[in-house]
Amino acid sequence: MKILYVVIFCILSLNLYAQEHDLKVLSINSELLQNANAVKRFDRQKIFINSLKSVKSIHHYAITVFNQNGDDFAGLVVYYDKMNDVASIKGNLYDATGKKIQSLKAKDIQDFSAISDYSISEDGRIKVHNFKHNIYPYTVEYFIETNSNQTFLIPSWRPVTAENIAVEESNFSISYPQDYKLRYTTANYANDIVVKNEKGINSIFLECKNLKAVVIPFATLSWSDLSPAAYFAPSDFEISGYKGNMNTWEGFGKFQYSLNLNRDNLPVQVVQKVQDLTKNLNTDKEKVEVLYKFLQENTRYISVQLGIGGWQPFDAGYVAKNGFGDCKALSNYMHSLLKTAGIRSLYTIINAGPSGYDMKRMKNDFPSQQFNHVVLCVPQKNDTIWLECTSQTNPAGYMGSFTGNRQAVAIDENGGYVVSTPKYGINDNTLNRKAVCKIDQEGNLEISANTVYSCLQQDRISAMINSLSEADLRKNLERNLPLTNFKILNFSYKQNKSAHPEVFENLNIVAESYANVSGKRIFFKPNILNKLGLQIQRDSLRKNDFVIVTSERDIDEVEFTLPEGYEPESGNKSTSLVSEFGKYSSTIKFENGKVIFHRVFEKYEGSYPASVQDEIIKFYKDIFNAERASVVLVKK
Repeated sequence: MKILYVVIFCILSLNLYAQEHDLKVLSINSELLQNANAVKRFDRQKIFINSLKSVKSIHHYAITVFNQNGDDFAGLVVYYDKMNDVASIKGNLYDATGKKIQSLKAKDIQDFSAISDYSISEDGRIKVHNFKHNIYPYTVEYFIETNSNQTFLIPSWRPVTAENIAVEESNFSISYPQDYKLRYTTANYANDIVVKNEKGINSIFLECKNLKAVVIPFATLSWSDLSPAAYFAPSDFEISGYKGNMNTWEGFGKFQYSLNLNRDNLPVQVVQKVQDLTKNLNTDKEKVEVLYKFLQENTRYISVQLGIGGWQPFDAGYVAKNGFGDCKALSNYMHSLLKTAGIRSLYTIINAGPSGYDMKRMKNDFPSQQFNHVVLCVPQKNDTIWLECTSQTNPAGYMGSFTGNRQAVAIDENGGYVVSTPKYGINDNTLNRKAVCKIDQEGNLEISANTVYSCLQQDRISAMINSLSEADLRKNLERNLPLTNFKILNFSYKQNKSAHPEVFENLNIVAESYANVSGKRIFFKPNILNKLGLQIQRDSLRKNDFVIVTSERDIDEVEFTLPEGYEPESGNKSTSLVSEFGKYSSTIKFENGKVIFHRVFEKYEGSYPASVQDEIIKFYKDIFNAERASVVLVKK
């Protein structure tokens, strides 16, 4: 595509900053005040694409803040780097009557490095400002003009970005030459999209008004499903002198492949090390595991983001020399190790993060930059081995909640194509516990519990085991065990590091006065370590689906030896609950002078309509009550 030199700056003569706006608090529609810590009075953003390497943005907005919880919405943070610069920032502060009480001065804008905690070098910086006003309500207004010399990333439109903020008015326009192909997609946008062409310039306009503040309900979708949004992506683009086309995932992948090209050459000594490590191994799987362990033992994750470094990995020699790299560099290094061993692997871009429904879905029909992470895919004849190259503790083949159960784009010499990472289901994400307990006549309880956590259920514990000292592990247990007045006598952890990892936990605990002694009777609850505490409040206005992100199964068996001279008086009972979104069963039995509690809880991943709200509430309420059933012992 030819360079798009188009003069459209005549449009910028609109003096948005000088326009009049009614910023009186009393002029806000009372319906917008419900659940709102702040109200966005207006939010107007104009994007002008002038060429493949010239994009201007003008952003003008005002927000009224009602309380301390809304103060975060009043601060200004503007990012810039070598590819994006800030042309101007203006701002004003208004009182409740809409009277201007302060204007932003250039000297009040602070400028900081944007280096994150996990990075040693970034060229990004941020400009920061806050009026720090604490007389409520107040209104801040900002006008920001920025320029970008790349078209790889086009700004999106998100009128609502958090809970508890309402919107009076938000609009977004993007203008570009008519021979430039711009693609877009929307979510939850019911209005007509206005598309115009004037004097060879195309423009797209979106607008929404009077959006009430949202409070995210239990088990809901992501923000992308709860609020209006529009996303834009180029066809042809340029960034830091590199050109590409992302009309298709194939084209997107070819661009990424060009960035990676000739960056997989290893130093002679590392090549020799690979040969030594793999010479006596028979299968690719064995070689992958050995080389992945070598990677974990000899590198660590540190981000280095300079120029196009956000998308281009440092070469394998850099990682070999320094022993560190970011997700791109480490994945490329592991790719290089495997290539030396004659094993094909695929650099794979992915949207990583805590397991969430929105993470699982990629806009497959909208090729664009949707990613924040890189992993490695190793295709095998009968299986695929996935490698999280930034982890020094993950076993080979295990993705976990951070990168599992979602789609990604794998890259090879032919371009990119969509793949799926491993999904962990109800038979994978398990908790199995066997506890042997003894109650004495004073109600004190001795507990010996052995628990096996698998896959996603072991993620949090595995992370702690590999990062905390023994003393800190003990403190964490003391904070999180659902007991009072107890002492941990000893504890231990072991790990089975495989593609389906497990953590084995052994606990020995004494809990004083766990049972309630009253006269000749002792009362206690047999579910000691795994009570489900979820209680859902009914929302008569709920319209969103209930979304359960993962499937899990918990199995608990607890055996109680009774104090001498006591026998069960009541509590022998069972509960069985079956629904489309889960299953629960529990039994309390008296056998051979012992009380045996057995419990199974399953929850099923899925999206359930708001119309089943009453059934979900009842299901969890019945579980809550069953979890707290009591046993009564009586002295003979």
